[in-house]
Amino acid sequence: MFRSSLARIRRRVGVGFSVFLGLWVVWALAPGIPVLSAPRASTVVKEAGLTLFEHDWKPGDSLAGGDGLGPVFNERSCVACHFQGGVGGGGDAKHNVASFEVHPVPGRPEVMGGVLHSFALSKDCRESPTGLHDFFAVVPGGLKVVGGCTIEIRDFDPVRVHSLNATALFGAGWIDRISGKSIVHQGQSRALEAIGRELMADLNGIRGGRPRVLADGRIGKFGWKAQFATLEEFVASACANELGLGNPMMEQAKPWAHGSYTKVDRDLGPTQFRSLVAFVDTLPRPIEVMPIEANERAVVERGKTLFGQVGCVACHTPEIGGVAGIYSDFLLHRVLDTRSLGSGYAEVPTTPLPDGHPLPDEWKTPPLWGVADSAPYFHDGGSFTLEAAIRRHQGDAASVTRAYESLPISDREAINHFLKSLRAPTEAKPANSRAQGIIAMAR
Repeated sequence: MFRSSLARIRRRVGVGFSVFLGLWVVWALAPGIPVLSAPRASTVVKEAGLTLFEHDWKPGDSLAGGDGLGPVFNERSCVACHFQGGVGGGGDAKHNVASFEVHPVPGRPEVMGGVLHSFALSKDCRESPTGLHDFFAVVPGGLKVVGGCTIEIRDFDPVRVHSLNATALFGAGWIDRISGKSIVHQGQSRALEAIGRELMADLNGIRGGRPRVLADGRIGKFGWKAQFATLEEFVASACANELGLGNPMMEQAKPWAHGSYTKVDRDLGPTQFRSLVAFVDTLPRPIEVMPIEANERAVVERGKTLFGQVGCVACHTPEIGGVAGIYSDFLLHRVLDTRSLGSGYAEVPTTPLPDGHPLPDEWKTPPLWGVADSAPYFHDGGSFTLEAAIRRHQGDAASVTRAYESLPISDREAINHFLKSLRAPTEAKPANSRAQGIIAMAR
């Protein structure tokens, strides 16, 4: 009797463990839970958020709980940089932001970063790339240049400054709901495909990207370096750094220059901040507009097919996490030609970047939905046409660029026509008069 009961217990434990192990394997191999519902918020909340998004902020502003705009800032309203295709769209190159990152050096292993602000309320707070070296000096002999049997020691400048273009926010709520597991699964799938091609002696495929794993283990989705895991964090940083508006998640930006800084109350209260996030969260998603005329429609459809055949979909994945038409894998890739030292050479700083941190030439794949209404392109806004942007893809994407350039002109034009069918949402609110003036000057 005792032995029989013990055997039954063992069987039940074994079955339970097998079921648990099976479920774990299924979960590990699954791409994550897809996005099942659209972002929602009440009309009252969205209208309150729209008011804050379009508001022209001033020092001592009546809407602010703190000191309002400043002490350092890049613009006076959100819509000043997000206006193409309507309120919430992308920005022009004139409104690029100078972002900087300070790499580790002996005695300081962490990475530091921030934004160089274009404007300041006080002369003492003005910022410039040159001024950064007052805080972060060049390290003598801090860089090894290795090439074959040759090692050259150079001084190391830890400061990296990038000009960054404001991205469109349409559909941001959908992106926020894509699970990190879906992004990781996408990266793993592409990596396995690349290994399979190499085993078949096909060395021309695009290399797989990698997800940005943040310090707390979450997957980054927002920002050119995928440095934010959620839309809420992205909006909080934009308010604090671009407008100088302190909020429940982040204090207003402090000037890097040698000016005095007095801590003040947060400018946006919890209710205001939630409304602003809700407005951005519920911005409509971009659309694919197919021509009505049959011949033009056929060209766009052929361009869409060629877009996949040449390999663009390896990074600009049409669907991820249940969100269709997004055209991004949200992974970090090296897509620019940065071989300034020549083949076989490598720069090795004395103190390396932390494991997993993006390299200077790694950038998150931007979603292409709405791309027709979001010029200029690339992280720096350095490509003013779709054709120029495609040809600029080098690095990990060099084989795709070669495949594109080998196509007949008619096929290349078809791909461009397809990309021009990816438009901003028609229901987006037209940008206000100030932003419309910016658009007119840009053209």
